[in-house]
Amino acid sequence: MEKLTFYAVSAPEKLDRIGAYLAERLSRDVVRHRYGNVVIAMEALDQLLMACHSQSIKPFVESFLHMVAKLLESREPDLQVLGTNSFVKFANIEEDTPSYHRRYDFFVSQFSAMCHSMHEEPETRSRIRVAGIKGLQGVVRKTVNDELQAIIWEPQHMDKLIPSMLFNMQDAEDLDRVGHPASPSVGGPDPDPDHQEDPGVLAESCFRELLGRAAYGNMNHAVRPVLVHLDNHHLWDPNEFAVSCFRIIMYSIQAQHSHHVIQQVLNHLDTHSRNTPRVRAGIVQVLLETVAIAAKGSVGPTVLEVFNTLLKHLRISVDLELGEGPRRSSTCSVSSGRAKESEERIVQNAIIQTIGFFGGNLPDYQRAEVMMFIMGKVPVYGTPCHSLDTVKIGHQGTKRIQTMLLSSLIMVTSGFKSKTMVAALPSPFLDPLFSISLMEDSELRQLVLEILHNIIDRHDNRAKLRGFRIIPNVAALKFKREKISKQDVAFMKKHGQQLYRHIYLGSKEEDNVHKNYELLFTTLAVLTIELANEEVVIDLIRLAVALQDMALANEENMPMVIRCGIMALVAAYLNFLSQMIANPSFCQHVSKVVELRSLDAPYLLPEHIFRDKCPLPECLDKEDRSLYFQTSDMAECLAGPGYSVDRLSISYVPQVTDEDRLSRRKSVVDTISLQVDILTHNLPDQSQLAEEITFETLKKAIDTTGLEEQEREKRRQVIEKFQKAPFEEIAAHCESKANMLQDRLAQIFELTIRPPPSPSGVVSVAAGHPQHQSVPVYEMKFPDLCVY
Repeated sequence: MEKLTFYAVSAPEKLDRIGAYLAERLSRDVVRHRYGNVVIAMEALDQLLMACHSQSIKPFVESFLHMVAKLLESREPDLQVLGTNSFVKFANIEEDTPSYHRRYDFFVSQFSAMCHSMHEEPETRSRIRVAGIKGLQGVVRKTVNDELQAIIWEPQHMDKLIPSMLFNMQDAEDLDRVGHPASPSVGGPDPDPDHQEDPGVLAESCFRELLGRAAYGNMNHAVRPVLVHLDNHHLWDPNEFAVSCFRIIMYSIQAQHSHHVIQQVLNHLDTHSRNTPRVRAGIVQVLLETVAIAAKGSVGPTVLEVFNTLLKHLRISVDLELGEGPRRSSTCSVSSGRAKESEERIVQNAIIQTIGFFGGNLPDYQRAEVMMFIMGKVPVYGTPCHSLDTVKIGHQGTKRIQTMLLSSLIMVTSGFKSKTMVAALPSPFLDPLFSISLMEDSELRQLVLEILHNIIDRHDNRAKLRGFRIIPNVAALKFKREKISKQDVAFMKKHGQQLYRHIYLGSKEEDNVHKNYELLFTTLAVLTIELANEEVVIDLIRLAVALQDMALANEENMPMVIRCGIMALVAAYLNFLSQMIANPSFCQHVSKVVELRSLDAPYLLPEHIFRDKCPLPECLDKEDRSLYFQTSDMAECLAGPGYSVDRLSISYVPQVTDEDRLSRRKSVVDTISLQVDILTHNLPDQSQLAEEITFETLKKAIDTTGLEEQEREKRRQVIEKFQKAPFEEIAAHCESKANMLQDRLAQIFELTIRPPPSPSGVVSVAAGHPQHQSVPVYEMKFPDLCVY
């Protein structure tokens, strides 16, 4: 061998003839089963290959590869392993110049076939598979750095390479699950050379190496076969292997290519949009794993693409859950229908979790965009929504979508710390959010309040509030606070009235439960901690008094439990506020009222009203002033420390905006009562017209002094209101009157306007009402004198 090597090195032009001779001898020995000679010839080829690095080695390599192919084609496992080992040695040699004509198609096919070996003996099977994986690794190493061999990334090769690796990785995972001990060679090369390597571990390392070498343009070719393999072997449900595959992919590729993988999974989800719920849920969970790894470095357009696709599939899931119901055949049992619904819920929860997780890991500027994007998808009654056609899925489907989108918004906004409220709650986000807070559904209102808490509570003070109660010592809770910034002061000047209005309207809804009042209390408390200066404190006290007056007056015939709930909310909040501003006399007034309530009217306190067996009163005694918070007493308490208490005397009036008409679904009762109202006004009772004239009425008519005083007082109050009230409130007051008048006029016109009768109209009497049917002009009969 030494003499042969010396001869080959000193006369490299003879190498091709040496190779041809050795190849001929080896072919003959393989056919005649002289395996000892085969091993000797192969060793000679190996050593010559390693020793000679001249330009003339190219023809020799052809002979060498021809012999390796001969060994791989044989049915003998030992020869296949021998051929593979020789090929791996060759693959590790770095050639000076690229090869123009050499192709490795045969080797990719043969090594892939070896990876799938199903030999009867487990040990032999494992040896052949390990050899196949090593061979593929050799092909990758040899071709991937050679610019002329980019052919390895073509689909016909990738479709063999990648499934071969996944097959062995999956096989190893299945063995582990059954309980077979993993091979000790997991941590690296085993010190014992006779020890059998684990095909699964080797396949994984080869898979990682391949992905690590993938360039931008080849990423699709590498990921597509993975998705196809998972489809063919039904590995989306259960999806443990799919998740581990994509974890390997995401950690192996270059970071800048990660959005490419996400895009592939999104497209795959689109192709499976009508598959079984569990398969879709499996794909979404894989997407969750990929975005969890890639979220920090994700590219702008990809972010919105992810959310757009997920929201689209959320809608499809709701369609399938609710749309299939009426169309189910009579043979389909109710239990199977329920099972389908619960499976769709699994998909929906997976999508919401993915939206929340991805959104929660984005930087703040991107998260604000995503919040706006999701908010734009929430359907609101009365407004045209281009993205979600709510007509087809009906009220129930719309509510489901609203609930799920708001749930995903809660997840996206949790942990969101914006320096200014203006940036966190811009008008395009705030307005639709407030519109939803007016919906006649307590669950939706709860979700809106939780979103507001996530955004407003920048110092995580909510956890310290712990429920809806009278807090005995607020100072002991040690709330974190910062001085309110100028931007936040401006935000409250602009949007404060909106916030107060939605708290006011939200507290009187008849389907409110304990959680609604708990969240309303938290909203008021968080507003006080984060955004309250002296002016806002006064506004919040006025709001609390207005809530109390609304519950006492009860103009809307609210149930007693709601009235008591509002009273409890006011008590809990004023107790909190008085301690937050640390005003001893204010605290004393509040604690006195709370004490009296606990003795005489426990149903007006938050700890008692929502208990199961809390006795409710038949009516609230307005005359017992000691049970209620008095504006005059609070004004006295706050007169000293720099609060403009003059504004306390002006009662709070909520703004009336277009939202009321958009968000509310007008009930049938409203229009019926209006018609009755109009009819009774049109037909007054005759007995009311003739007023009985008595001595008392004459005396009242003459004595006008009392009336004049009342008029003067009224005038003084109006002047004071217009001098001291904030502009927004004056505007709200005037606008509410104007809007009420407009609405009433519009309703009257709707009832009174009828089609105009034509000159020759036919009058028919139906149900006691004359009806005029118009006749077209060309059918009218005119007298002869009128016709020219």
